[in-house]
Amino acid sequence: MGKPKASRSDFTASREDDVNVVLQGVAGDKNALGFLGFGYYSENQDKVTAVAIDNDTGEAIAPSAETVENGTYQPLSRPIFIYVNMKAAERPEVREFVEFYMKNASAAARGTHYFPLPPRAYRANLEFLKTKRLGTVFDGFVPEGLTIDDLLKREARFYEN
Repeated sequence: MGKPKASRSDFTASREDDVNVVLQGVAGDKNALGFLGFGYYSENQDKVTAVAIDNDTGEAIAPSAETVENGTYQPLSRPIFIYVNMKAAERPEVREFVEFYMKNASAAARGTHYFPLPPRAYRANLEFLKTKRLGTVFDGFVPEGLTIDDLLKREARFYEN
């Protein structure tokens, strides 16, 4: 799609939390096209077919665990972050929650149709919390084509490969 609001307008919108509506609609019409998370696609490959996309490399990239995790399946994959107000993070219960989240997010992601971040990303986030480092790598806009590693390298001076 490449540009904000460049999608077609002749579509039926569904709520983001009702993936089954999209699955049923696409599975029931050979000419239908829908957007859903890779985990939902992978569990329903017998009903729907994934479409490869041109990510500006000149070749069609099919969605797979590898292409989503390494960032080559662009622009239809994206990281999801949590942001914590530092004043709130000084409260023990908030700090404990963030620490619990970062230590358990990888396992939880696998069970909820998402891909976990690389382990070094969780370590970096815990270090940010410990050192009270604030900020975002986005500065108000999301650039296309960046991998998780690219995003982390923008912020983490101590980032290790």
